[in-house]
Amino acid sequence: MYDKALVREVLSQILKALNMVKYRFVPVSSVEDFTGTPQGMEKLDSICMQLIAIGEGLKNIDKVTSNSLLINYPEINWKGAKAMRDIISHHYFEIDAEIIYNVCKEQVDPLRKTKEKMLVEL
Repeated sequence: MYDKALVREVLSQILKALNMVKYRFVPVSSVEDFTGTPQGMEKLDSICMQLIAIGEGLKNIDKVTSNSLLINYPEINWKGAKAMRDIISHHYFEIDAEIIYNVCKEQVDPLRKTKEKMLVEL
């Protein structure tokens, strides 16, 4: 068995980061909103930092639970979410703004809903 209080704490941190991504993404309506201005690039950087934190949190959950929790929620591509952290961290200068845009637009909300569900069920 694993430390449920610790897992709840990490889930809460991930949910906070997801909410921050959602908030920061509100004024972004196209990839050019990231790439077209210095302010857009700052927005992209700040969102990437939260995505790194989310991926790291997911890896920590796997470590603490011996890979036994996330697999119960197959609606999320956990491998991809964790890999996003590695890609951003280790290949920062190769980040594709369009991929980050699509992640924010299409994957943040489902991940938020799943994290909320996990917190309730834990």
